[in-house]
Amino acid sequence: MRKIRLLLEYDGTAYQGWQIQKNGLTIQGVIEDRILKVTGRQSRVIGASRTDAGVHALGQVATFRTESRLDIETIKRALNALLPEDIRVLDSSVVDDSFYPREDAVRKRYFYIIANQRISSVFLYKYTWLITQSLELSLMGEAAHMLVGTHDFSAFRGTGSDIKDCIREIFSLNIERFGRLDFMTAALNGEFIRIRIEANGFLRHMVRNIVGTLVEIGRGRILSESMTEILKSHDRRRAGPTAPPQGLFLEGIEYKETGMT
Repeated sequence: MRKIRLLLEYDGTAYQGWQIQKNGLTIQGVIEDRILKVTGRQSRVIGASRTDAGVHALGQVATFRTESRLDIETIKRALNALLPEDIRVLDSSVVDDSFYPREDAVRKRYFYIIANQRISSVFLYKYTWLITQSLELSLMGEAAHMLVGTHDFSAFRGTGSDIKDCIREIFSLNIERFGRLDFMTAALNGEFIRIRIEANGFLRHMVRNIVGTLVEIGRGRILSESMTEILKSHDRRRAGPTAPPQGLFLEGIEYKETGMT
């Protein structure tokens, strides 16, 4: 029995998130179905991050066990031939059975893209949050700085989450504005904001709730100096709304032995 590690890229638009659900198409469910077709055996796929419905990934890591004797490159090619066009296996390898993609991750990095303009390109609605009101980045940056470090992030935990340990460490949280996005061979000009966050782990909806709160600060609806009070309150009601999923990307996951993927 081998354990296979997959590096995955996907467009989450058409899916109800990573994790298999009773109703709705999921990334995990589709991959497990294609593995069954390739190997002839049902295998459970374990992902490093349970991305939400509509969230995308550039570097998701997942594993499955198989008794198949197919070589690793054949498995990769066969999966890519059967997977839909919005899910792709970028890399595959055999790993030690002791490797666990979620528990062994030491850093995870996400970024969120905001189109801060009145009209957005038709090609960006699936991948950005269109905000027409001007945002004050200096205030957003001040508030973001208060979240860096080890804290109880209960105030940014998704409603309904049953996780009791809400202590996480944010290593960096950066906000930058830029004037173009490269797309195919063209450049889409506009006003874009990227919020990149790296931590040792994330609670359900944590990134989207942080982004939603930072946007409210940028709009002037929440004072930037209130971020510390929101954090210490452990009260989800004190923070801003949950940002929509389409602007969020899982960028990469770092492991002690292999580095960022």
